[in-house]
This record gives sequence, C-alpha cells and structure tokens, in this order.
Amino acid sequence: MLNKMSSDIDLLKDGLDPANIAFWYKKVIAEAKEMAPPWLVDKINVKQDPILYLKFNLDISKRAVRYLMIAIGNNIDDMPYTTKLYFLKVQEIVSQEMDKSLV
Repeated sequence: MLNKMSSDIDLLKDGLDPANIAFWYKKVIAEAKEMAPPWLVDKINVKQDPILYLKFNLDISKRAVRYLMIAIGNNIDDMPYTTKLYFLKVQEIVSQEMDKSLV
C-alpha cells in the first residue's frame, strides 16, 4: 500500500516536471501549427523561461487560439494527470483572455 502511494506521488510530481510540460507544449504547438493556415504558423509560439523553468510564455495570435485549443483537446487524454490539470488551466486562462478582448 505504501509503495503504491509512493508510486502515485512520483507520477503526480513527474507530471509537473518542467521537461514534461515543455514536451507537451512542443507537441501541442507543433499540432496547432499543422492545423493552422500557413500565414498563421509563425504566430504560434511558446518560450520557456530560462530561470523559472515552470514558466512558459505563450505568444499566439488571437486568430490562432482556436488551433491551440483544439491541439490541447486532442492531447489532453494522453497527458499525465497533473500535466492535464496544467493544460486545462492554460485553456481556461486563454479563454478568459479572449473573452476580455471581445468586451
């Protein structure tokens, strides 16, 4: 029982590892760029902060947001639990920012 709990904690911790988050960002961004029209491809980017490894700066055009959201949705079920929570929060924040810009 204790070994199982330790294993579960390790999986949760690994899900928020900066390298793991970076891997999923690369995968999601690549998929979003594949879906986007050619004129939007260079408007979809993410950059990891060199000092704060868990901070990622998402640089995306408003017109490209839907492709990012679709790409996250396509990959969410394959992500570790805590990574999934992280990207669900990303979707929520991006949605809120888009709603603000519409008002």
